[in-house]
Amino acid sequence: MEIYLWVKSAHIIFVVALMAGLLIYPRYKIHQLSGRPGEPLFETMKDASARLKRIILTPSLVLVWVLGIWMLVLNPDLLSQGWMHAKLALVAGITAVHAYFMVLGKNVDAVSGTVQAKTLRMLNEVPFILMIGVVIMVIVRPF
Repeated sequence: MEIYLWVKSAHIIFVVALMAGLLIYPRYKIHQLSGRPGEPLFETMKDASARLKRIILTPSLVLVWVLGIWMLVLNPDLLSQGWMHAKLALVAGITAVHAYFMVLGKNVDAVSGTVQAKTLRMLNEVPFILMIGVVIMVIVRPF
């Protein structure tokens, strides 16, 4: 069971990294939208968000899934519990939000004009709300 606790610890570490990245990524893009291509603010935020995606967001998402699946392999009884099904649905939602943020980010980088700062501000709250649900499922295990 010792390996399970190490895997669980690593899983939590990368969940924290993923959530931090998902909460800051839209803010970077909001700042980028306040500049124009070629201007320092636009280019700085474009570069910062690309690094965030490459160094933290995408690797963390992959590791969250790999470590989570590893935990299920080590403890398959978890899959018989309703709270785990709800948690996995919420994690799928967080994964979808990540994918949607990446699409929006590409649109901001391409100056497509289809992404508004107001939209990014509203979407910025979605990962946090989903994470609240995940934490409740894991800690309270309501069903």
